[in-house]
Amino acid sequence: MIQSKNNSEHYIWGNGCDSWILKDSQSLTVKQEIMPSGTSEKLHFHTNAEQFFYILKGEAVFYINEEKFSVKTGESISVLPKSKHYISNESEEDLEFLVVSTPSTDNDRTEI
Repeated sequence: MIQSKNNSEHYIWGNGCDSWILKDSQSLTVKQEIMPSGTSEKLHFHTNAEQFFYILKGEAVFYINEEKFSVKTGESISVLPKSKHYISNESEEDLEFLVVSTPSTDNDRTEI
């Protein structure tokens, strides 16, 4: 089946951030997300999952193990298991990205 935001499960997280689940299995999760300006995730880590973020629109700021990374449209970043991290939108525009997790992050998230 062809997946898009139009036919995928949607949920809202954080302070008005949108997420569409494009693929969800035990071994792989793919989500398309939009974060409004000034929003961020909470610091956390995954014991088993590696995550790959690809920026579709805007500029993301990642805090990974106390280092700061700016990732722009067309760029990507990977977060290894057990890395303390969060994503933030510190720009004036919406941030849109794909996040690919392997295995799934279901029951594999510890907030700090």
